[in-house]
Amino acid sequence: MLSSRVRLVALSAAAVLAVAAVVGWDPTGLTEGPGASEAVVRVDQVGYAAGAAKIAVVTGPDDALADAGFAVIDGQGHSVLTGRVGPRTGSWNRRFTSVHTVDLSALTAPGTYRLTLTGTAAGTSPRFRVAPARELMASLVEQNVRFFQAQRDGAEVVAEVLRRKPSHLSDRRATVYVTPRFSADGSRLQDRRLIPAGGPVDASGGWFDAGDFLKFTHTASYAVVQLFLAEREMPAASGLSAEAEYGVRWLDRMWDGTSGTLYGQVGLGAGNDDIGNDHDLWRLPEADDALRTAPGDTDYLIRHRPVFRANEPGAPISPNLAGRVVAAFALAAQADSDPASARRWLDKAAAVYARADTTPTGQLVTAYPAAFYSEESWQDDLELGAAELARAARALGDAARAAEWQRQAGAWARAYLASDAKDSLGVGDVSALAHAELLDSPDHGGRLADGLKADLRRQLADATDRARDDPFGAGAVYTDFDAVPRTFGLVTTALLYARLTGEHQYDVFAVRQRGWALGANPWGSSFVIGVGEVFPHCPEHPVANLAGSLDGTGEILRGAVVNGPNGADKFKEDGFMRGMRPCEADPGRPWSDFDGHGARYVDRVGAWQTVEPALDFTSTALLAFALSGSGPGQR
Repeated sequence: MLSSRVRLVALSAAAVLAVAAVVGWDPTGLTEGPGASEAVVRVDQVGYAAGAAKIAVVTGPDDALADAGFAVIDGQGHSVLTGRVGPRTGSWNRRFTSVHTVDLSALTAPGTYRLTLTGTAAGTSPRFRVAPARELMASLVEQNVRFFQAQRDGAEVVAEVLRRKPSHLSDRRATVYVTPRFSADGSRLQDRRLIPAGGPVDASGGWFDAGDFLKFTHTASYAVVQLFLAEREMPAASGLSAEAEYGVRWLDRMWDGTSGTLYGQVGLGAGNDDIGNDHDLWRLPEADDALRTAPGDTDYLIRHRPVFRANEPGAPISPNLAGRVVAAFALAAQADSDPASARRWLDKAAAVYARADTTPTGQLVTAYPAAFYSEESWQDDLELGAAELARAARALGDAARAAEWQRQAGAWARAYLASDAKDSLGVGDVSALAHAELLDSPDHGGRLADGLKADLRRQLADATDRARDDPFGAGAVYTDFDAVPRTFGLVTTALLYARLTGEHQYDVFAVRQRGWALGANPWGSSFVIGVGEVFPHCPEHPVANLAGSLDGTGEILRGAVVNGPNGADKFKEDGFMRGMRPCEADPGRPWSDFDGHGARYVDRVGAWQTVEPALDFTSTALLAFALSGSGPGQR
């Protein structure tokens, strides 16, 4: 994700083994029996909706699994379902040469279970539940909200989450600087000094972006949009509404309607020998307020954090950034029960939309340096912004503007469909959300409906093809960054497609992708902290590392979603930083035993390639969970 992250360290696995002893599970996933060969059993560690498909995966030697059976054991130790393992789906690595599915769809009674192999193979899964989907997913949404609470900056922190304290209070009066120049890979600031350009501005509050203390309008607006959309699905989820409102209030501070300026970033992510940056120090965020620095000191911009503009005052705004900020403001208008306040949000959204650059040239604005987040598409952002404007205007009885914005949303949708920069749902492409909002409008997308549905199928087609060819059924590319959030994006898209078309050919695919991210993967780990019996214990996150529990038995960065597996070739750079608390967890054996197909996963602070959490990762998962609990298969 953020390619500039550099950190690494290690800790004994004894702490993780101690946790396993507490929960009563053999963390290796292996249960040896007489004459039986070792295998591992991978399940969705959250569980399965009672009336939906339920697929587990087992892997081991060919001869062990060719004729193996299984039994599902309930909480009282009784066998409630037996059968033979399913067909071979391929090979994973030299040790786990055979991968098979196990269909548990006949298991419908609510309860907590384990899956145990019988016959020629031995292995037992972590616990999993069978329950109504809403019951399973509501808890996940609330845990994701807890991560956003942990990411809060400014004075309004949530003290009971990781003992957070107010931080970066200097952001209340921040200096605006001319956008600096960086090296192409984003690793180094090329300017010898930053040039003040204005201020002070109040850039306080908001959320930290990832395992750092930077704040980006680009990722924050993406997250706010998804939190508001999730609130539609689960309005009673504890803390969700408050967190969406917290995020949008910060975006409001980043918009200066008087001068027509959108501020894009708070903090410096890459420096040089003379200018320190956010990634130079491993510390708690409140430590920045205690730094004693003067202008010209190396650490001056760590305490007195710079603000960078997304556009010059009154100039057009990069359309990708404008569109998602518009959508966030318009969604705030839809969620606001006070008509006068809702109209103010709508007016702000309209003002930003009016300044969007509709003929952009050069690089789109995302972050500084731009290498932190790359983005090629922008029509999708304007499609989403216009669609949310139309929806908000309709709710407020403004029929004329609603009709015009609906027309413009359709025009931007056509432009996106004709473009050559199409992708699937993630921080760089929001077309799935935009298409869904148009299809959910009063005219159901009008003449564009067939094209919008076809494009949603396009976003799922490549992934379903990959899943068919992958031993574990993964639809995302797990040898590149963002494998886990990409997976949750596919879940969201499949669920929206089913809801809006009434077609259910992707329902099982959605269940399997969610399961892959929650434990039914080669490593047998959920990639959501605190979820399941095996989950990341050593995230690349200063607050979690310095203020949280390293063995998982105390306060942790609950609900955070990490990148998950990544290409083995991306681990050439160690991530060691002075000040880190050593932490490395394993499941009772080296993670490398489970690496394969060019992919690697490690649970070690410093391994930013696999265990750095982020706003966009977690918000995408949160929306997927909210839809999973309210859409098809929720029985």
